[in-house]
Amino acid sequence: MITSIEDEFQPNYKIISGDTLKNLIKFEDNKFDLIITSPPYNVGKEYEVNKSIDKYLEEQDEVIEELVRVTSSCGSICWQIGNYVDKGEVFPLDIFYYQIFKKYGLKLRNRIIWHFGHGLHASNRFSGRYETILWFTKSDDYIFNLDDVRIPAKYPGKRHFKGPKKGQLSGNPKGKNPSDIWEIIIRDWDKELWNIPNVKSNHPEKTEHPCQYPVELVERCILALTNEKESWVLDPYAGVGSTLIAAIKNNRNVIGIEKKQTYVNIAKKRFKEFHNGSLKLRPINKPIHKPSSKDKIARIPKEWLNESNNENSSKIFTS
Repeated sequence: MITSIEDEFQPNYKIISGDTLKNLIKFEDNKFDLIITSPPYNVGKEYEVNKSIDKYLEEQDEVIEELVRVTSSCGSICWQIGNYVDKGEVFPLDIFYYQIFKKYGLKLRNRIIWHFGHGLHASNRFSGRYETILWFTKSDDYIFNLDDVRIPAKYPGKRHFKGPKKGQLSGNPKGKNPSDIWEIIIRDWDKELWNIPNVKSNHPEKTEHPCQYPVELVERCILALTNEKESWVLDPYAGVGSTLIAAIKNNRNVIGIEKKQTYVNIAKKRFKEFHNGSLKLRPINKPIHKPSSKDKIARIPKEWLNESNNENSSKIFTS
């Protein structure tokens, strides 16, 4: 059996060890159809240098200016970001970043919510369980492959009830357009909240990186915002290579930049494992774990029930 050239397509990929800004200036204009990353949050992780919020944003402004330059005219930038917390005060970084991207003429298409169920518990405010992805485009003529990410229609048999199309099916047989709040169960994508588990100690993709994001978080953006076997993707803060793996997996060319050599080494090891089939990835169709009443740690402890002396507490613990 003859294998066609198309069947033999192998995406180009590379991870560069070094400073993001110094390497960005080496790229030609308009190279990438998608730039997707999770930049440092300035929260004092081992790969960050904690500084004032103003200084942090000033430095990020320089990087973003270069990123806009290397984004193609039909390209997108997806900026996945959380909050900066200083002395208990929350600074929503997506709001600060919005002003920077607008300064360079980009247009916000969606502010996507990524929800996850686990994380550090706050004591003086509600516990944070979401981050945002700002999706910007460089122009009004941008890649958007909606059919590749449609979700099942809730009412596929719904019909027009009046007008020239009365009686005809009103939906798209390929499914509906997902909203900007998604619950991915996972490839089913039939809920509307990005409820993707974050990479904690029991996640199969976990490495030593403290803020690693899951491969599946990147995949919908890559499928919708790039063209298979043609587009180039860039992650300017590549970490341990999750974006690169998502791109390679979906036949996109990709480059990553990462300054911490330890993470570069881990990424290269993950690439080898991906190609030989030994890389552990969370299955994209695996449902979110829901504890069973049989799980001991999911039951209300007897000590709590015994300490519930007032009526309100009893209602809380027994409902």
